[in-house]
Amino acid sequence: MFERAVTAAAVDQEASVETRPIAEASPTLISYRGVGKTFETLQGDVVAVRDITLDVREGEFVTLVGPSGCGKSTLLNMAAGLFEPTTGTVHYRGAVVAPYNQRVGYMTQNDHLLPWRDVMGNVKVPLEIRGVPKGEARDRVESLLHKVGLKGFEKSYPSQLSGGMRKRCALARLLAYDPEALLMDEPFGALDAQLRLKMQIEIRSLAMALGKTTVFVTHDLDEAVSLADRCVVFTHRPGTIARVVDVPLPRERDLMRLRHNATYRDLTAELWDLLSPDMEQMED
Repeated sequence: MFERAVTAAAVDQEASVETRPIAEASPTLISYRGVGKTFETLQGDVVAVRDITLDVREGEFVTLVGPSGCGKSTLLNMAAGLFEPTTGTVHYRGAVVAPYNQRVGYMTQNDHLLPWRDVMGNVKVPLEIRGVPKGEARDRVESLLHKVGLKGFEKSYPSQLSGGMRKRCALARLLAYDPEALLMDEPFGALDAQLRLKMQIEIRSLAMALGKTTVFVTHDLDEAVSLADRCVVFTHRPGTIARVVDVPLPRERDLMRLRHNATYRDLTAELWDLLSPDMEQMED
Protein backbone atom coordinates (compact mmCIF):
# COMPACT_ATOMS: atom_id res chain seq x y z
CA MET A 1 0.00 0.00 0.00
CA PHE A 2 2.84 2.35 0.76
CA GLU A 3 5.44 3.27 -1.83
CA ARG A 4 8.90 2.92 -0.32
CA ALA A 5 10.84 6.18 -0.24
CA VAL A 6 13.96 4.37 -1.38
CA THR A 7 14.79 0.87 -2.55
CA ALA A 8 16.29 -1.30 0.18
CA ALA A 9 20.09 -1.38 -0.04
CA ALA A 10 22.83 -3.14 1.83
CA VAL A 11 24.06 -1.34 4.91
CA ASP A 12 27.58 -0.90 3.58
CA GLN A 13 26.23 0.55 0.34
CA GLU A 14 23.94 2.93 2.26
CA ALA A 15 26.85 4.18 4.36
CA SER A 16 28.68 5.25 1.20
CA VAL A 17 25.78 7.28 -0.21
CA GLU A 18 26.34 11.03 -0.33
CA THR A 19 24.40 12.72 2.46
CA ARG A 20 23.58 15.88 0.49
CA PRO A 21 22.45 18.02 3.45
CA ILE A 22 20.40 21.16 2.95
CA ALA A 23 22.92 23.86 2.05
CA GLU A 24 23.46 26.55 4.64
CA ALA A 25 22.94 29.03 1.82
CA SER A 26 19.33 27.87 1.36
CA PRO A 27 16.85 30.66 2.16
CA THR A 28 15.59 30.88 5.73
CA LEU A 29 11.87 30.14 5.83
CA ILE A 30 11.09 30.34 9.57
CA SER A 31 13.21 32.41 11.94
CA TYR A 32 13.03 32.73 15.73
CA ARG A 33 15.07 35.56 17.24
CA GLY A 34 15.40 35.83 21.03
CA VAL A 35 11.94 34.34 21.41
CA GLY A 36 10.27 33.85 24.77
CA LYS A 37 6.69 33.02 25.65
CA THR A 38 4.98 33.50 29.02
CA PHE A 39 1.43 32.36 29.72
CA GLU A 40 -0.71 33.95 32.42
CA THR A 41 -2.54 31.42 34.59
CA LEU A 42 -4.54 31.56 37.82
CA GLN A 43 -1.52 30.10 39.58
CA GLY A 44 0.80 32.75 38.18
CA ASP A 45 2.92 33.29 35.10
CA VAL A 46 4.36 30.22 33.35
CA VAL A 47 7.42 30.73 31.16
CA ALA A 48 7.18 28.14 28.38
CA VAL A 49 10.28 29.05 26.37
CA ARG A 50 13.01 31.66 26.59
CA ASP A 51 15.93 32.90 24.48
CA ILE A 52 15.08 30.81 21.42
CA THR A 53 17.10 31.69 18.34
CA LEU A 54 16.71 29.25 15.46
CA ASP A 55 16.51 29.34 11.67
CA VAL A 56 14.66 26.70 9.65
CA ARG A 57 15.87 26.66 6.07
CA GLU A 58 13.71 26.08 3.04
CA GLY A 59 13.37 22.38 2.25
CA GLU A 60 14.68 21.21 5.64
CA PHE A 61 13.17 18.50 7.80
CA VAL A 62 13.78 19.65 11.39
CA THR A 63 12.73 17.67 14.45
CA LEU A 64 12.21 19.16 17.91
CA VAL A 65 12.77 16.90 20.90
CA GLY A 66 12.83 17.51 24.63
CA PRO A 67 11.03 16.87 27.94
CA SER A 68 7.26 17.29 28.16
CA GLY A 69 6.22 20.89 28.70
CA CYS A 70 9.46 22.41 27.37
CA GLY A 71 7.68 24.55 24.76
CA LYS A 72 8.14 22.60 21.53
CA SER A 73 4.48 22.95 20.56
CA THR A 74 4.62 26.62 21.57
CA LEU A 75 7.16 27.22 18.82
CA LEU A 76 4.87 25.59 16.24
CA ASN A 77 1.93 27.69 17.43
CA MET A 78 3.92 30.90 17.03
CA ALA A 79 5.05 29.92 13.52
CA ALA A 80 1.41 29.27 12.68
CA GLY A 81 0.43 32.69 13.99
CA LEU A 82 -1.85 31.29 16.69
CA PHE A 83 -0.29 33.67 19.20
CA GLU A 84 2.62 36.10 19.39
CA PRO A 85 5.83 35.70 21.38
CA THR A 86 6.08 37.61 24.64
CA THR A 87 9.64 38.62 23.77
CA GLY A 88 11.63 38.43 20.53
CA THR A 89 10.28 37.93 17.02
CA VAL A 90 9.12 35.11 14.75
CA HIS A 91 9.55 35.70 11.02
CA TYR A 92 8.28 33.77 8.02
CA ARG A 93 10.06 34.56 4.76
CA GLY A 94 11.46 37.67 6.37
CA ALA A 95 8.13 39.10 7.57
CA VAL A 96 6.80 39.05 11.12
CA VAL A 97 4.26 36.23 11.46
CA ALA A 98 0.75 37.63 11.75
CA PRO A 99 -2.50 35.82 12.62
CA TYR A 100 -3.01 33.46 10.90
CA ASN A 101 -0.14 32.10 8.82
CA GLN A 102 -1.94 30.54 5.85
CA ARG A 103 1.31 29.43 4.21
CA VAL A 104 1.76 26.60 6.70
CA GLY A 105 -0.17 23.41 7.36
CA TYR A 106 -0.59 22.12 10.92
CA MET A 107 -1.10 18.48 11.95
CA THR A 108 -1.56 17.42 15.58
CA GLN A 109 -1.77 14.07 17.36
CA ASN A 110 -5.57 14.15 17.01
CA ASP A 111 -6.64 13.77 13.37
CA HIS A 112 -9.73 16.02 13.83
CA LEU A 113 -11.63 14.28 11.01
CA LEU A 114 -15.27 15.27 10.62
CA PRO A 115 -17.31 12.12 11.40
CA TRP A 116 -20.23 13.13 9.14
CA ARG A 117 -17.99 13.49 6.09
CA ASP A 118 -16.43 10.67 4.08
CA VAL A 119 -12.72 10.61 3.17
CA MET A 120 -13.24 12.67 0.03
CA GLY A 121 -15.30 15.22 1.95
CA ASN A 122 -12.77 15.53 4.75
CA VAL A 123 -9.84 16.14 2.43
CA LYS A 124 -11.88 18.71 0.47
CA VAL A 125 -12.48 20.95 3.50
CA PRO A 126 -9.55 23.38 3.02
CA LEU A 127 -10.26 23.59 -0.70
CA GLU A 128 -13.90 24.44 -0.06
CA ILE A 129 -12.85 27.15 2.40
CA ARG A 130 -10.63 28.64 -0.31
CA GLY A 131 -13.39 28.49 -2.89
CA VAL A 132 -11.57 26.12 -5.24
CA PRO A 133 -13.88 25.05 -8.14
CA LYS A 134 -15.47 21.65 -7.54
CA GLY A 135 -13.86 19.90 -10.49
CA GLU A 136 -10.39 21.17 -9.62
CA ALA A 137 -10.90 20.24 -5.96
CA ARG A 138 -12.04 16.72 -6.87
CA ASP A 139 -9.02 16.15 -9.12
CA ARG A 140 -6.61 17.39 -6.45
CA VAL A 141 -8.17 15.23 -3.74
CA GLU A 142 -8.10 12.13 -5.93
CA SER A 143 -4.41 12.72 -6.67
CA LEU A 144 -3.61 13.15 -2.96
CA LEU A 145 -5.56 10.05 -1.93
CA HIS A 146 -3.54 8.07 -4.45
CA LYS A 147 -0.29 9.50 -3.03
CA VAL A 148 -1.15 8.55 0.56
CA GLY A 149 -2.50 5.11 -0.27
CA LEU A 150 -6.24 5.75 0.18
CA LYS A 151 -7.39 5.25 -3.38
CA GLY A 152 -10.58 3.20 -3.23
CA PHE A 153 -11.61 4.56 0.18
CA GLU A 154 -13.05 7.88 -1.04
CA LYS A 155 -16.57 7.08 0.24
CA SER A 156 -15.49 5.58 3.57
CA TYR A 157 -16.27 7.43 6.80
CA PRO A 158 -13.77 7.99 9.64
CA SER A 159 -15.47 5.36 11.82
CA GLN A 160 -14.77 2.80 9.09
CA LEU A 161 -11.02 3.55 8.90
CA SER A 162 -8.11 2.07 10.82
CA GLY A 163 -5.85 4.34 12.87
CA GLY A 164 -3.26 4.48 10.11
CA MET A 165 -5.85 5.23 7.44
CA ARG A 166 -7.24 8.09 9.53
CA LYS A 167 -3.72 9.53 9.78
CA ARG A 168 -3.27 9.28 6.03
CA CYS A 169 -6.59 11.01 5.50
CA ALA A 170 -5.50 13.82 7.83
CA LEU A 171 -2.18 14.03 5.98
CA ALA A 172 -3.95 14.33 2.61
CA ARG A 173 -6.13 17.11 4.04
CA LEU A 174 -3.00 18.86 5.32
CA LEU A 175 -1.49 18.78 1.83
CA ALA A 176 -4.71 19.67 0.01
CA TYR A 177 -4.15 23.44 -0.16
CA ASP A 178 -0.42 22.96 -0.83
CA PRO A 179 1.17 24.71 2.18
CA GLU A 180 4.88 25.34 1.70
CA ALA A 181 5.71 24.33 5.30
CA LEU A 182 4.35 21.50 7.45
CA LEU A 183 4.11 21.92 11.22
CA MET A 184 3.60 18.52 12.84
CA ASP A 185 2.98 18.07 16.57
CA GLU A 186 3.51 14.40 17.50
CA PRO A 187 1.18 13.28 14.70
CA PHE A 188 2.08 9.58 15.05
CA GLY A 189 2.40 9.39 18.84
CA ALA A 190 -0.73 7.29 19.34
CA LEU A 191 0.15 4.66 16.72
CA ASP A 192 1.77 1.28 17.35
CA ALA A 193 5.45 0.89 16.43
CA GLN A 194 4.96 -0.80 13.04
CA LEU A 195 2.29 1.62 11.87
CA ARG A 196 4.29 4.58 13.14
CA LEU A 197 7.27 3.46 11.04
CA LYS A 198 5.06 3.22 7.95
CA MET A 199 3.78 6.74 8.53
CA GLN A 200 7.32 8.02 9.09
CA ILE A 201 8.34 6.57 5.73
CA GLU A 202 5.30 8.16 4.13
CA ILE A 203 5.75 11.67 5.55
CA ARG A 204 9.46 11.87 4.81
CA SER A 205 8.94 10.53 1.29
CA LEU A 206 6.16 13.06 0.62
CA ALA A 207 8.08 15.96 2.16
CA MET A 208 11.09 15.22 -0.04
CA ALA A 209 9.04 14.63 -3.20
CA LEU A 210 6.91 17.76 -2.74
CA GLY A 211 9.72 19.99 -1.45
CA LYS A 212 8.01 20.75 1.86
CA THR A 213 9.83 22.37 4.76
CA THR A 214 8.86 20.37 7.84
CA VAL A 215 9.10 21.09 11.57
CA PHE A 216 8.20 17.94 13.51
CA VAL A 217 7.72 17.68 17.29
CA THR A 218 8.35 14.30 18.87
CA HIS A 219 9.31 12.61 22.14
CA ASP A 220 10.61 9.54 20.28
CA LEU A 221 14.41 9.75 19.92
CA ASP A 222 14.46 7.16 17.10
CA GLU A 223 11.87 9.20 15.22
CA ALA A 224 13.76 12.43 15.90
CA VAL A 225 16.89 11.07 14.21
CA SER A 226 15.39 8.96 11.44
CA LEU A 227 13.30 11.79 9.98
CA ALA A 228 15.58 14.78 10.45
CA ASP A 229 18.17 16.78 8.59
CA ARG A 230 18.73 18.54 11.93
CA CYS A 231 17.42 17.75 15.41
CA VAL A 232 16.87 20.57 17.93
CA VAL A 233 17.23 19.38 21.53
CA PHE A 234 15.46 21.37 24.27
CA THR A 235 16.01 21.63 28.01
CA HIS A 236 13.22 21.29 30.55
CA ARG A 237 10.84 24.24 31.07
CA PRO A 238 11.41 27.05 30.54
CA GLY A 239 12.62 25.51 27.30
CA THR A 240 15.85 26.65 25.75
CA ILE A 241 17.89 25.05 23.00
CA ALA A 242 20.51 22.73 24.50
CA ARG A 243 21.99 21.74 21.14
CA VAL A 244 21.24 21.57 17.44
CA VAL A 245 22.40 18.18 16.15
CA ASP A 246 23.15 17.71 12.46
CA VAL A 247 21.99 14.35 11.09
CA PRO A 248 24.55 13.28 8.45
CA LEU A 249 22.42 10.51 6.96
CA PRO A 250 21.46 10.30 3.27
CA ARG A 251 18.48 12.50 2.45
CA GLU A 252 16.98 9.58 0.51
CA ARG A 253 17.34 7.18 3.41
CA ASP A 254 15.80 3.75 3.98
CA LEU A 255 14.01 4.05 7.32
CA MET A 256 13.40 0.29 7.39
CA ARG A 257 17.14 -0.39 7.65
CA LEU A 258 18.36 2.57 9.71
CA ARG A 259 18.65 0.53 12.89
CA HIS A 260 21.61 -1.25 11.25
CA ASN A 261 23.33 2.08 10.55
CA ALA A 262 26.13 2.99 12.99
CA THR A 263 25.67 6.75 12.48
CA TYR A 264 21.98 6.43 13.35
CA ARG A 265 22.77 4.44 16.50
CA ASP A 266 25.42 6.95 17.60
CA LEU A 267 23.05 9.88 17.08
CA THR A 268 20.20 8.34 19.08
CA ALA A 269 22.68 7.58 21.88
CA GLU A 270 23.88 11.21 21.76
CA LEU A 271 20.29 12.46 22.11
CA TRP A 272 19.72 10.13 25.05
CA ASP A 273 22.86 11.44 26.76
CA LEU A 274 21.70 15.03 26.19
CA LEU A 275 18.21 14.44 27.57
CA SER A 276 18.81 12.01 30.41
CA PRO A 277 20.09 14.62 32.94
CA ASP A 278 16.82 16.58 32.56
CA MET A 279 14.84 13.36 32.96
CA GLU A 280 16.71 12.50 36.16
CA GLN A 281 16.13 16.05 37.46
CA MET A 282 12.39 15.73 36.79
CA GLU A 283 12.30 12.45 38.74
CA ASP A 284 13.99 14.13 41.70
